[in-house]
Amino acid sequence: MMDLRSRVSYLQGLANGMNIAQESKEGQLLHGIIDLLTDFAEEVRELQETHDQMEDYIEALDEDLYQLEDEIFVDDTEFFPEDDFDMEESGEYVEVDCPGCGETVMFDSDILNEAEVVEVSCPNCEEIVFINDDTYFSADEPESLTAGHIDEDL
Repeated sequence: MMDLRSRVSYLQGLANGMNIAQESKEGQLLHGIIDLLTDFAEEVRELQETHDQMEDYIEALDEDLYQLEDEIFVDDTEFFPEDDFDMEESGEYVEVDCPGCGETVMFDSDILNEAEVVEVSCPNCEEIVFINDDTYFSADEPESLTAGHIDEDL
């Protein structure tokens, strides 16, 4: 199949072969249409070039993003590589049920002994589930705080 510019050139040749005078009404109309088609064909060619450039650029961005994801995400469930973030250093955690959404929130037991006031928020609903200043108790009362060891599955 011929591209648009070739097809317009073919129509120009047909119009010239018909010996229609350009000064006549029919000649003015025919040559005006052919000029317009020439402009359309050129615009479409420029759009195709721009589209091809954008497609190449997006593919390069996609490849870069894929490489970045490989560097950041170790697997589907782990955000940080094990060497960068290891919760097992302390070995203990505290579990609190969020009074807002019921989500179980776990945090390092070292927070209990911090000298500064630390607030622990639910990552799901952002409600405060624990403050280490002995004035805050969750809806479940302090019995809901249990210390344990980190499971490797977490």
